[in-house]
Amino acid sequence: MALKLNKLRNVAESMESVHMRFFWDEAPQSNSKLAQEMADLEEEPRVRTELLRETSYFNFLRTWKDDEEKKLLHTKIDLVVTLGGDGTVLWAASMFRGPVPPLVSFSLGSLGFMTPFQSEQYRDYLDMLLKGPISITLRHRLQCHVVREAAKDELETEEPILVLNEVTIDRGISSYLTYLECYCDSSFVTCVQGDGLILSTTSGSTAYSLAAGGSMVHPQVPGILFTPICPHSLSFRPLILPEYVTLRVQVPFNSRGHAWASFDGKDRKQLAAGDALICSMAPWPVPTACQVDSTNDFLRSIHEGLHWNFLEEEPIL
Repeated sequence: MALKLNKLRNVAESMESVHMRFFWDEAPQSNSKLAQEMADLEEEPRVRTELLRETSYFNFLRTWKDDEEKKLLHTKIDLVVTLGGDGTVLWAASMFRGPVPPLVSFSLGSLGFMTPFQSEQYRDYLDMLLKGPISITLRHRLQCHVVREAAKDELETEEPILVLNEVTIDRGISSYLTYLECYCDSSFVTCVQGDGLILSTTSGSTAYSLAAGGSMVHPQVPGILFTPICPHSLSFRPLILPEYVTLRVQVPFNSRGHAWASFDGKDRKQLAAGDALICSMAPWPVPTACQVDSTNDFLRSIHEGLHWNFLEEEPIL
């Protein structure tokens, strides 16, 4: 849900009477207070279509028609409100190919590291955010380009893809180990032999990278995590690289099979021999609102979500 700031408070007050639902036994009149206050809402085309299947009442909702309009979303939207888990935040961020308006994320999922606000208290939190001041976490994104072997040079790339968590290169359905050559700027890093490789932002350090043995990193630490997935060598430990480097991961011609790249868990692309994936830090971070501040929210999320270093006290005998 995205809307102009000057309408947000009134929308929240109106929505309380319908308990944050968009469906009624009998749709309100088109001139209702809620319709008037929601007139500045922008909805995804898919969401608007689903709502209109229920009732024509939602004709007033606005959306975008094509990729050209989508590129200009940041000029129309002051604030993005998400209801869900971290996956909803990833999806909302993916709507913006350039600058991103602030995100206010309400938790409706079971585990969330980017959703500090409880949905039951949404009115109090929205009032607090609008009155200000508020703390913001700037979450870095990776910008990824696929360069095909047939390309004349590295400037001939496919459409860039932005990721907030991670890009994963794995072996897909192949029974062979992934074999990848990795470079950092002009320096050779290593050859990856294993199930794959994760290139992660620090916001994504509590996601797939953590499950693969990577470290948890504060989201405002600028860096790129380089985490192998089930490597063939036991000495292959994860790295954290500075944010200003450019990473190149290439499938060599002597690789036994193809590799597959996925971006925040979607947009899967096959990488054949000679193809390369180039990743660097994107110039447009994702600003997410904090409940307290960036460090407090991060520590609370790993304590409550992961029970990090939780030890039960031994009973006194």
